[in-house]
Amino acid sequence: MPTARGRRWIAHLDMDAFYASVELLRYPELRGLPVVIGGGRRHQPQPQADGTRRFATLDAYAGRGVITTATYAARDHGVHSGMGLMKAAKLCPQAVLLPVDFDQYRRYSRLFKAAVAEVAPVIEDRGIDEIYIDLTDVPGTQDAVGHDPAGGVRGVAQEIRNNVRRLTGLTCSIGVTPNKLLAKIASELDKPDGLTVLTEADIPLRVWPLPVRRINGIGPKAGAKLAALGIATVGEVAAKPRAWLQEHFGRSYGAWLHEAANGRDDRPVVTHSEPVSMSRETTFDRDLHAVHDRAELTAIFDRLCEQVAADLQRKGYAGRTIGIKLRFDDFKTVTRDLTLPTATADFAAIRRAAGACLKRVDLSRRLRLLGVRSGSLVRPQATAPAAARTGRTAAPLADAGPELPLFDDAAPV
Repeated sequence: MPTARGRRWIAHLDMDAFYASVELLRYPELRGLPVVIGGGRRHQPQPQADGTRRFATLDAYAGRGVITTATYAARDHGVHSGMGLMKAAKLCPQAVLLPVDFDQYRRYSRLFKAAVAEVAPVIEDRGIDEIYIDLTDVPGTQDAVGHDPAGGVRGVAQEIRNNVRRLTGLTCSIGVTPNKLLAKIASELDKPDGLTVLTEADIPLRVWPLPVRRINGIGPKAGAKLAALGIATVGEVAAKPRAWLQEHFGRSYGAWLHEAANGRDDRPVVTHSEPVSMSRETTFDRDLHAVHDRAELTAIFDRLCEQVAADLQRKGYAGRTIGIKLRFDDFKTVTRDLTLPTATADFAAIRRAAGACLKRVDLSRRLRLLGVRSGSLVRPQATAPAAARTGRTAAPLADAGPELPLFDDAAPV
């Protein structure tokens, strides 16, 4: 896809088993072993008298935790992200279980992105462990090397991988293609520690044989519907007329399916976007009751409010809407929110507002998940009273008091 600037080159960089790889830097003796990340504080490695460490393993796990990520050695046993730890214990009981350390993962996320920016500064942040990079104008990417017309961009991508490894000690996989959709697919083709460069000419051989779910944007429902229609691969989608896809999937989504399956995507790399909300939540190892487990729930609630406040302050935002999320033992999920007169990033204000939301929920059933959210985010200089801007009166919190009691009005089981 040539442009006025030359051939368009977009890269997708995905860190390899990111959380697990960060932990292996800390615990190098675990390299090559099946390791899963997703435990709690009680699963911290224990130093031994001889200088070694004793690690928790899945065979001793009891609870409802979920795997955040796993090493490739663990994945060889069928273990993967999002799987319940109890199920994983049946597949790989000998796997080492480590607690999640988001502060450390965020640190390494900043480091790898800085390493990329030293080579290619036009970056779209897609999360803690992945980014898109526009390589089109990076010096050398338009050059051929010998008989390889993509040799220049291949060399730049390798330089990025080398820089990430040098500054972090971690490996990454990069897909380089004419657009974001193909780059996302390509970065998965040769994992881990892979570099894949594709052009439009490579689509029939490298992309069309893939299952339809490999296209980012084809979810479980669309995948199931395609399967019901006898379509399993990307190439089979590409072979269908646009009108046929629109007939079965609607005008907009059907047209997008046709474009995506044929490798067409003109979305730009977006270097800045404002977050809509920030939230923290946790799933309990056992169901907790508002009366019987009041102290534990209150401590968890306070910690979530502290984390949301810290996230807002670190990133320079304040929120006008504070909300909570609860999931009960029957898997029913309830949310409540409250709009404040002014935006805040203050822990005490967030706790009061979230506590007021909590008082609007029937807590007679046991809880399995609790979350706190801050929405309607603004920068501090834009925190004029909401009522002054919208004409609406926000709910007052003055009667909530500085230390709103929590979990004390629920009916006992």
